[in-house]
Amino acid sequence: MYKRNEIIIEAHRFPSPNPSVELWEITYLSNGLRVKGMLAEPKSKEVYDGFLYLRGGIKNVGKVRPSRIAQFASEGFIVFAPYYRGNQGGEGNEDFAGEDRLDAFAAFELLKTISRVRDIHVFGFSRGGVMALMTGLQFPETASVVTWGGVSDMTLTYEERKDLRKMMKRVIGGTPGRYPDRYQERTPLYELESLTAPVLIIHGVNDKNVSVEHAYRLERRLRTLGKPVESWYFDEYTHYFPPGVNRKIVKDLCQWMKNQIKR
Repeated sequence: MYKRNEIIIEAHRFPSPNPSVELWEITYLSNGLRVKGMLAEPKSKEVYDGFLYLRGGIKNVGKVRPSRIAQFASEGFIVFAPYYRGNQGGEGNEDFAGEDRLDAFAAFELLKTISRVRDIHVFGFSRGGVMALMTGLQFPETASVVTWGGVSDMTLTYEERKDLRKMMKRVIGGTPGRYPDRYQERTPLYELESLTAPVLIIHGVNDKNVSVEHAYRLERRLRTLGKPVESWYFDEYTHYFPPGVNRKIVKDLCQWMKNQIKR
């Protein structure tokens, strides 16, 4: 179904947990690297909006889950979730919202090559939050951006997550004190003047993985700039929400995305 083109190199069917959704594992080109990702689409052959799903974590932490991608597709989207470079057979190495942001940009372009895709929304979870904002900045045609438990300030992540400092120094090349520019380059807060897409922020106030301060800083900056932003804060939840609440929020955020399109 998905022919080889300038971005998609290979596509193989993947077992789907949802009978109404088809899954494909895709190999695509990102700045010359062969990167892997997962595509989910409703079996109905209608035209849908695209949904770029940007995962959190790094390497085997926060891997793309087929059930999660199928869940969003069942809400009426064609979903693509890059694994990021160096993962699950892909070439290259992740560098935590550095050069690997190009994998998100190429994934956006990939969705644009699918004839059944209309407008494209961008969703980021955890460290995928910075990737989502960067993608929205890169593509002014982005229909909306949703960041859920999302990082917005990479220096703040270094300060808060002592358990991540070794990894961050390794992939980024040093500390924020020694290389402030490398952390600023990974912090989209400084570039939001050019963001045109409306933003939805979802965050658990008790989040210990990505503190709610990330959400507050993002919201304050967007409001200062007069950008369209909505925030859903949940006082009782952490980085991970109970399954029933999670399903409800998925439905609500998908409807919010659809409401941003004026047709």
